[in-house]
Amino acid sequence: MRAFDLRGHGHSDWEKPWTIAQHVEDLVETARGPADWIGHSFGGRLVLELTAHRPELVRRAVLIDPALWVPPDFAQAEADGQLPQESFASPAEAVEKRAAGTGLGWLAHTPRAALEEEVEEHLVRSPDGRYRYRFSPECVAAAYLEMAADPPSFESTRVPTLLVLARHSKLVSGAELEAYRAALGDLLSVVVVPGGHIPLWDAYEATATAIDAFLAR
Repeated sequence: MRAFDLRGHGHSDWEKPWTIAQHVEDLVETARGPADWIGHSFGGRLVLELTAHRPELVRRAVLIDPALWVPPDFAQAEADGQLPQESFASPAEAVEKRAAGTGLGWLAHTPRAALEEEVEEHLVRSPDGRYRYRFSPECVAAAYLEMAADPPSFESTRVPTLLVLARHSKLVSGAELEAYRAALGDLLSVVVVPGGHIPLWDAYEATATAIDAFLAR
């Protein structure tokens, strides 16, 4: 299994454009033939797009609390909130703010150990002495606006799919879930796990068990 940073995130290049089309092109370039794809949040939307436009590259799809579509007003508010990028005086301050859910209410269920691990991996010291996360805030802002565009039709994404939903997240609406069920039928499996928007933090064992069972079929 391989994991990689999206454009504008982590150690990948941060160059524009930051469109869904460009991200999908990056996935196609990275792929070495058909594979099982796992995507969380915006990554889930990208797996959906990849399945619709390059179905020969997707054997099975795992969507973890995916952002299939977000309302434009919500997308704009979240995009505006990315700029300027939040900074911290120390890694300890970053952990405390995230543990308190400051600006990120969907972290309320996240174990502190997961936040500490993320800070150690992704927080970097900027030339001004402040600490910031290793991503382009402009890229993340663009991603929110891209998610406000209509997704591909679910009928165009007919591959075996596991949808992992977080119990305390409302990102996937009931209407979206019913439309997805109607389009995929028996190809769709749905599992609900405890916690908020990041199940791999909040409910790692339950999420990993569901994914392992799905891929072992």
